[in-house]
Amino acid sequence: MGVTADKRELLEHFMLEGEVTDVTPHGSGHINHTFLVTTDGVKKYILQKINTDIFRDTDGLMENIVNVTAYLRERIKQAGGNPERETMTVIPAKDGTYYYTDADGSDWRVYLLIEHIVSLDQAKNAEEFYASGLAFGRFQAQLADYPAESLHETIPDFHNTPKRYQAFEQAVTEDICHRAESVGQEIAFIKARKEEISVLTDLLQRGELPLRITHNDTKLNNILLDADTHEAVCIVDLDTIMPGLCAYDFGDAIRFGANTAMEDETDLSRVSLSLELYRAYAKGFLEGCGGRLTPKEIETLPLGAKTITLEQGMRFLTDYLQGDTYYHTEREGQNLDRCRTQLALVADMERKWEQMRLC
Repeated sequence: MGVTADKRELLEHFMLEGEVTDVTPHGSGHINHTFLVTTDGVKKYILQKINTDIFRDTDGLMENIVNVTAYLRERIKQAGGNPERETMTVIPAKDGTYYYTDADGSDWRVYLLIEHIVSLDQAKNAEEFYASGLAFGRFQAQLADYPAESLHETIPDFHNTPKRYQAFEQAVTEDICHRAESVGQEIAFIKARKEEISVLTDLLQRGELPLRITHNDTKLNNILLDADTHEAVCIVDLDTIMPGLCAYDFGDAIRFGANTAMEDETDLSRVSLSLELYRAYAKGFLEGCGGRLTPKEIETLPLGAKTITLEQGMRFLTDYLQGDTYYHTEREGQNLDRCRTQLALVADMERKWEQMRLC
């Protein structure tokens, strides 16, 4: 307990209210180092060291977050809500910027802490997954009129599925770890769906789907819930907020939340798409969007689920072929198991395709 000299010096560069009395590690995130800051005033804060290995343009990253949250604050005020609770509040640095670079070259930022909240790692039932869909749908609706093209790509080509496919094919061809022969079935599965890889991006390029603001990490634990009512309060973790397709956000939530198995399940008979959870999330998402989606967007939401799941399977297999250099693994073959789980989920989606249609 207490405040180390380096943290005190760091926090002196931000416009905090009160004297800092305590700084402690906070949360379980794997990307940024996060600390809870207590002061002798009323408010508490979140201090984060930005992972610049992943987010290499701190200026663009923070410009996205500051501009989007400022826009959301106005929308929330107009609706009679509490902007300090319903969106993230970035605390400025004293030099007028929104982050501080320390003597080691590390970039730091501060948020206002949203108190009296909880978050969930996984939905325990359809009702919770419906609420998750409702929250992300409302987030989409709130930002429907924001100019998506004005945002920076904090991770370029993050959901450019055709480019992910090119990287996969290159990894197969180079086969630097001599693993391709042992995963011929998985390679063939992906290659057999090559023509589907670019359907969504082609529709975007032809103007048949609109460019939207997308969160790009639509897991349940990025929704803060009121500790008493468990109603959604705020969407957090805006580092990957970028221009994209709403089908990607919908799809990633389904890929992660409606799978009946863990992401690295070794018993593929346990992998399936829960139609109950799928329908619950879709109902909430569409209600939350409040009619802001086009008919073509709604039609392609199931394809978003399939495409993102296939993309993630490709990424796991690509990393496996290249020697497990990107994703952290805790055991040999874990990336291959992750790939197989994603591909098994794709196969189950194909079996249930008619039941997945939303219009």
